[in-house]
Amino acid sequence: MDSNLWLPLIGIPIIVAGFALRFNPLLVVIAAGMATGLAVGMDLGLLLETFGEKFMNSRQLASILLILPVIAILERYGLKERAQSWVSGIRSATAGRILMLYFVLRQFTCSLGLISLGGQAQTVRPLLFPMAEGAALSKYGELPENLRQKIAAHAAACDNVALFFGEDIFIAFGAVLLMTGFLKENGITDVEPLMIGLWAIPTAVCALVIHLVRLSWLDAQIARDVQTWQRQHTGVRA
Repeated sequence: MDSNLWLPLIGIPIIVAGFALRFNPLLVVIAAGMATGLAVGMDLGLLLETFGEKFMNSRQLASILLILPVIAILERYGLKERAQSWVSGIRSATAGRILMLYFVLRQFTCSLGLISLGGQAQTVRPLLFPMAEGAALSKYGELPENLRQKIAAHAAACDNVALFFGEDIFIAFGAVLLMTGFLKENGITDVEPLMIGLWAIPTAVCALVIHLVRLSWLDAQIARDVQTWQRQHTGVRA
């Protein structure tokens, strides 16, 4: 087999190795893209021009230039503390319940095409995670670091899973149109975007039920982990 056929895949091991070694994700992706472009014979100038063109045409440019600095300023002036303080005043609030509510709302809005209403940078980090953490702090007091990371991971997963399975219901979503176009190019002409969106509903419902069950266990896990940590902490002090 011609070895040149494998050259376009050189970026895959670079990404795997970079993530495994926990290098900066942005640098890893850029390095993988550069290596792939050079491996297939692209001129360095053309490669840099392509990177710049894709960056300028990206819909995420506004997020990079506007949303992230705004979020950073809000965090600097106490957005996280405000969110935690507000949640601590709600007695029935728990980390699991807050994440469950966000998951339902996020998946529903994504199914309507309102994808930009949430996100890791603009919602999960500055609001959702502090609120879930604040609920746990209000109930248990001090939390161990590994438990804080677990809550943060669940908060991030809520957004990812709800987005992934909710957006496929929206028939104008790019992936739905891509699948429809691909099928028609290969002779399958009786599949319409509406049909794909309707068949995405059962999958989204399954994802909703499964993730809500996982989140319903989260509060019990938090209680168990806090008790274990407190016993170990007390034993160390003694």
